[in-house]
Amino acid sequence: MRLVIARCSVDYAGRLSAHLPSATRLLLIKADGSLSVHADDRAYKPLNWMSPPCTLKEGDDGVWTVVNKAGEQLIITIEEVLHDSSHELGVDPGLIKDGVEAHLQELLADRMEVLGAGWTLIRREYPTAIGPVDILCRDASGATVAVELKRRGDIDGVEQLTRYLELLNRDPRLAPVRGVFAAQEIKPQARVLATDRGIGCVVLDYDGMRGISDDKLRLF
Repeated sequence: MRLVIARCSVDYAGRLSAHLPSATRLLLIKADGSLSVHADDRAYKPLNWMSPPCTLKEGDDGVWTVVNKAGEQLIITIEEVLHDSSHELGVDPGLIKDGVEAHLQELLADRMEVLGAGWTLIRREYPTAIGPVDILCRDASGATVAVELKRRGDIDGVEQLTRYLELLNRDPRLAPVRGVFAAQEIKPQARVLATDRGIGCVVLDYDGMRGISDDKLRLF
């Protein structure tokens, strides 16, 4: 990961246009190729960003040009660099789920028919370069599906699944891979974003799934 603190202005050219006037900001460049621009507020949310896959070209004139696969551009004009450092973080183990999410994953992997008749499990915790996918499976037609599980599904979960899908679809052994966002509760904004990105949504009945699992173990 590369951290650059610089006085800069930022222009975005794509489906919309946006301009950030000159100010001191943090530029965060990750190993996956993404770049985000941060101010010293707004918690974790960047002022502007470019998701992977994208390319960064640093010009001799201090102009950085970031281009994604759709041809959209993020142009950063560097006026002064105050700090520039790189750090090797290694492979992240991913978020450790709480007991309910871990149990949801276990139950769903054991009862794939909750998602649809004829669905089969490939693997739980399928590894990727940015963390494991909760469940990788196949639907009744044999197509590959990545499932992200949450107790409460919000926009961050959809973004996480989107990043997984971008990586998985680069693997010719798996592609095309579609996504399913599964949670006990899915917020309306998350559902809208998922639908816009072609990701299916499934609301899980945790108590009901636990009952199904218990019945499976009974002999009478």
